Amino acid sequence: MGSLKKYPRQCRIRTNKLLIVGLQKNKTIFTNPLSWKRSTQVIVVIAVVLLVLYAFCLPRQLFNVPYSTVVEDRGGELLGARIAEDGQWRFPVCDTVPDKFKTCIIHFEDRYFYYHWGVNPLAIGRALSQNIKEKRVVSGGSTLTMQTIRLARNKNRTVWEKLIEAVWATRLEFRCSKKEILALYASHAPFGGNVVGLEAAAWRYFGRSADQLSWAEAATLAVLPNAPAMIHLSKNRQQLLRKRNLLLHRLHERGVIDEVDYTLALGEELPGEPLPLPQIAPHLVTYFHQQHKGERITSTIDIGMQVKVERLLVRWNRDFSRSDINNIAAMVIDVDNNKVVSYCGNVNFADDKAANQVDILRSPRSTGSIWKPLLYYAALQDGEILPHTLLADIPVSLNGFNPQNFSLRYDGAVPASQVISRSLNIPSVLLLRDYGVAKFYDFLKQAGFTTLTRPSAHYGLSLILGGAEAMPWEVATIYAEMARSLRGLEPTKSQINNRVKPEVVARVFKPEGVWQVFEAIKEVNRPEEIDWRDIPSMQTIAWKTGTSYGFRDAWAVGVTPKFVVAVWVGNASGEGKPGLVGARTAGPVMFDIFNMLPTSPWFSMPDGDFAAAEVCRQSGHLKNRFCDEVDTVFICANGLRSEPCPYHVPVHLTIDGRNRVYEHCAGEFGAVQRSWFVLPPAWEWYYKQQHPGYKVLPPFKTGCDDGAQSIMQFIYPQHNARISLPRQLDGSPGKVTFDLAHRNNAATVFWHIDEEYVTATRDFHQLTVALAAGEHYVTVVDGEGRVLSVRIFVE
Repeated sequence: MGSLKKYPRQCRIRTNKLLIVGLQKNKTIFTNPLSWKRSTQVIVVIAVVLLVLYAFCLPRQLFNVPYSTVVEDRGGELLGARIAEDGQWRFPVCDTVPDKFKTCIIHFEDRYFYYHWGVNPLAIGRALSQNIKEKRVVSGGSTLTMQTIRLARNKNRTVWEKLIEAVWATRLEFRCSKKEILALYASHAPFGGNVVGLEAAAWRYFGRSADQLSWAEAATLAVLPNAPAMIHLSKNRQQLLRKRNLLLHRLHERGVIDEVDYTLALGEELPGEPLPLPQIAPHLVTYFHQQHKGERITSTIDIGMQVKVERLLVRWNRDFSRSDINNIAAMVIDVDNNKVVSYCGNVNFADDKAANQVDILRSPRSTGSIWKPLLYYAALQDGEILPHTLLADIPVSLNGFNPQNFSLRYDGAVPASQVISRSLNIPSVLLLRDYGVAKFYDFLKQAGFTTLTRPSAHYGLSLILGGAEAMPWEVATIYAEMARSLRGLEPTKSQINNRVKPEVVARVFKPEGVWQVFEAIKEVNRPEEIDWRDIPSMQTIAWKTGTSYGFRDAWAVGVTPKFVVAVWVGNASGEGKPGLVGARTAGPVMFDIFNMLPTSPWFSMPDGDFAAAEVCRQSGHLKNRFCDEVDTVFICANGLRSEPCPYHVPVHLTIDGRNRVYEHCAGEFGAVQRSWFVLPPAWEWYYKQQHPGYKVLPPFKTGCDDGAQSIMQFIYPQHNARISLPRQLDGSPGKVTFDLAHRNNAATVFWHIDEEYVTATRDFHQLTVALAAGEHYVTVVDGEGRVLSVRIFVE
């Protein structure tokens, strides 16, 4: 009432009356306890509602925007990025902000950032004063927290919107730390054009990461978000330079930077046009963009090794392109941790020609011979063969499938270890036939090959010669698992994403089998293709090459105790080229990559499930009682169940050793028994040409032989073979060639087809004829009256 004394007395009387009347009308508020309680409850409810609204005013995810996919190497170096879905270069939110930029942005935008709770009343008062004085908006008074809210809401600037920003800013201060708020701002601030966020700006404008920026560069980026539409690197550059220098001057005055840093910073020029982002391991970046769009991926790649391998592949690609071989891919795995340290899916990614953007490492390609060591392992581990078991190498026709060796030659019989090291096709096919296609097919799927999408019968025996497809990625990872088993390391999936915990898998490979495989292929020597001994400074490597049918795919994979290197060369289109052979193209590239890697001593013999066994030196089988040369070797334990030597047999000879006899026809002088190494006639025919020391059995004494089966054998075709005879280029009917082996080089053989005499051969028994479609019988008779026949079907 004292405040009314300054008014005239009449006014005071009237006012007092009004107050008394008002109090009388509302006296129930003060005299009724129930009304007072109800009013208090309403106030509490309103306060709670307002508090709840305040607590939940911020969305759970403050920024609902798409991000670029960013891929880094294992040390955090940028490999590459893919633009966000909205066309902006906006990297995912980073946890920290580099010190230089943090200092610059705080001194430029919000000096008291660490002292307020989202709203700075002093800054707002200063902004109001400046705006009133200038009669226009020259300062907004927004804190960095409020600016972060404005970036998230992206609404038109109004007084009401400013109030909302202030409320949300205080709420954000409760949710996030100052460090997190600054990171949110730095990750979403606009820097001109389609560049959003500090990291993207640092790479686009300066070609380096934000933590490597100089004071001048950090100051430039600190002033850009203030008015990115008006001041940009491509316009108003002088105004931008003045703002940058003013900020540097402020930092110098406040003692943040010394005189030397200040002088050097002022001398730096503004950047020019935006720079392209790094394009290192671009196919891997694309893969992660497809699988983890909008995320930051820390890969297992070693950027130094990656750059070296990419440059090497580009050099080789220039050479290969002269022969119209346009694509090449390679990857390197660190065996110790099973992590990929180099991933080159192709070359010349930026060039649209020659399908260079196709990621070959994850593309199914015909395998060629690259699976032969796996078949060798499976047969060894299951006891089907021993390391040096003789396998047949003769012409064969298997239900119309006629495999041939790369050299187009035959050795008759070859130790299994040499079959793998020399990559012989025919013995590998015969080994697969004996092991079982379905069984090997199941083993490949168990090992981790995902490209076998059809039943095993679809692939048949061609499975071992490139009749199926595999991804180079899977080939490399499975060879890496073989190396890890030999070193006793835990079986895991090969890793390319460093933020994913290694996935432990079931052990497929046992060390004893892998040891014998690697011992065989570390001595790879194919003079007709490449001799590894001619390559200088070569460490011991277990390696295998492969060439697909039609010269479409060339493979090489190599293993040391430390690294696995896989290389593919060819055309992504599948076009074949003469000379596209694994050992001549992919092999040398693989060796060059190994020469860039640290060397290591060879594997130590593991403590696997080995068994000591006495093995026939000539046949590679377990010894039988007639084997006269025996070696004691370590084999897989299951190998003890394998067949004893079938080739050392007892023979009875006349006293002079010139003829074979049986006891019933030995005559009065009797016979002597000797052990003899005897191969089947078809094997023997080729084997003795490669092994001059091989002793052919003496002929039987007249009237004392055992028939034609042990003397003659059809090399081609086999009994019940189905033969397809396409027409010749001139339209004439196709012809079939029959080959026969006879133990007696001087024997004369008479040929009959369908009971009609055709011709006679001597020394070299081969017959080429044209046959009508249908069933035919081929019969041969030698000079001693021995008869041998086969049935064939011509299609």
